[in-house]
Amino acid sequence: MITRPAIIATWLLLLGMPVWADMEAARRFLDNEINDTSVLNRAEQEAEMQWFIEAAKPFVGMSINVVSETLTTHEYEAKVLAPAFSEMTGITLTHDLIGEGDVVEKLQLQMQSGQNIYDAYVNDSDLIGTHWRYQQVRNLTDFMAEDGASVTYPRLDLNDFIGTRFTTAPDGKLYQLPDQQFANLYWFRADWFSDQKTQDDFADRFGYALGVPVNWTAYEDIAAFFTGRDMSYLGGPDVVFGNMDYGKKDPSLGWRYTDAWMSMAGMGDEGEPNGLPVDEWGVRVDDQSRPVGSCMARGGATNDAAAVYAVTKAIDWLQKYTPPEAAGMVFSEAGPVPAQGHIAQQIFWYTAFTADMVKPGLPVMNADGTPKWRMAPSPHGAYWRQGTKVGYQDVGAWTLMQSTPLDRAQAAWLYAQFVTSKTVDLKKSDVGLTFTRQSTIDSEHFTRRAPKLGGLVEFYRSPARVAWSPTGTNIPDYPKMAQLWWQNIGDAMSGEKTPQQALDSLCQQQERVMARIQRSGIQGDKGPKLNKEQDPQIWIDAPGAPVAKLPNERPQGETIAYDTLLQSWQHP
Repeated sequence: MITRPAIIATWLLLLGMPVWADMEAARRFLDNEINDTSVLNRAEQEAEMQWFIEAAKPFVGMSINVVSETLTTHEYEAKVLAPAFSEMTGITLTHDLIGEGDVVEKLQLQMQSGQNIYDAYVNDSDLIGTHWRYQQVRNLTDFMAEDGASVTYPRLDLNDFIGTRFTTAPDGKLYQLPDQQFANLYWFRADWFSDQKTQDDFADRFGYALGVPVNWTAYEDIAAFFTGRDMSYLGGPDVVFGNMDYGKKDPSLGWRYTDAWMSMAGMGDEGEPNGLPVDEWGVRVDDQSRPVGSCMARGGATNDAAAVYAVTKAIDWLQKYTPPEAAGMVFSEAGPVPAQGHIAQQIFWYTAFTADMVKPGLPVMNADGTPKWRMAPSPHGAYWRQGTKVGYQDVGAWTLMQSTPLDRAQAAWLYAQFVTSKTVDLKKSDVGLTFTRQSTIDSEHFTRRAPKLGGLVEFYRSPARVAWSPTGTNIPDYPKMAQLWWQNIGDAMSGEKTPQQALDSLCQQQERVMARIQRSGIQGDKGPKLNKEQDPQIWIDAPGAPVAKLPNERPQGETIAYDTLLQSWQHP
């Protein structure tokens, strides 16, 4: 809704007259929107808003444009927080919402052209290796101490952000400020899993207990068990499916795999937050963090046995245990499907969809507002070993480009801090359920709400949370390399190529990108320095990734009771 003060401010701007910025609008915002849904008391909220108003005075009358992908959290920012910020500060803030692929494309265009398309981006921390190497974004550590000092809130409290380890480069500098986070976890119908008849039927068929799958064998057994099963005796559909996924040849198909699917299968090396020297993309780096290869012939693992196993299993499960229409879906279309009530489990489910899964009246919700489903860590594949990455965590983070004029970057930085401020963060998290601050996670508000969120709060309060991480710094050019994944995986999905052929092609194309960067010299001593090709067996025989094919890729299925799992989170 456009408020009367905003209309008046617009007319004043058109007339070339100064626009006021005071606490009246801030108090309306706090009264009508925030109220008690904040980790700060009212006096602290007003003090924080007063700082933003004062810091914004040099920029009154400016029009600033920022962009993010379309998520519930960002919709709240664009529709509620941006207008409130504009009314309080006199800065006209336009927050555009576009597809994730479009965000990367716009950012890439700004990098290549030097044209200031947006004054700030919320882009995934998956680009941290790109940002660090190309140096086309402002590193926030220096910005906050120098050019941005006057517009950096003294109580921003970076230590309260849970994702800054993912937006910090090997040089120790912070390049992005986390705005929202969500993990990919395992989702399942707890009401079906806990039913005695269902448990007995599963045990009779497979010889072990139905529970949260620990490995991919158990996931596959559970998928086979539920697919086609009549669950009407528990009030469910007469035909259900044991898996949900998506398979359309689209940029989001690439994220399905780069978002740690290969490491969940066991590809790559041990290490936190990412495998080292070989990461979850199969890219190897040397001891100077310089990428040296992707194919096995150069020490990479993108096309090794574990990677082939990962792709093969995903395709098999999509074909055998998933609604047929899922093969033609993209990420955003497939995400809400489990809420329809005919899916038993999903191995690769993003917590960003939690808000869509807890709406009253859904088939997966109880009348008292508690969910019939739960979330848990995803199971790992046959090649996985302790210390290998277990899952992915998306960190959408504020990024300021070097090509953005300083005054525009300063004004946009004020907005970035406002939408992540302690005054705002609890309410924003209440709407979008994508946590970034520890104070919000630990709040009494989410202690009360936890029983209605299916394990989300328990996960983010657990020590296990730190094991889920975004793409790391091994990737020298995320925009160029990410697009190779969906095209090649799409070839495997369609049957045009075998998984091995598709991954051979993928690793070769990744190395061609890295070779071009190496020849250009544009990334200097941070850029790729490819190893010479040699017999892949030399690398396979060496410790760590890449690895040879296991004689048995289907070990005994293993499950764990959900309550036992929760206890292990508290006592790792």
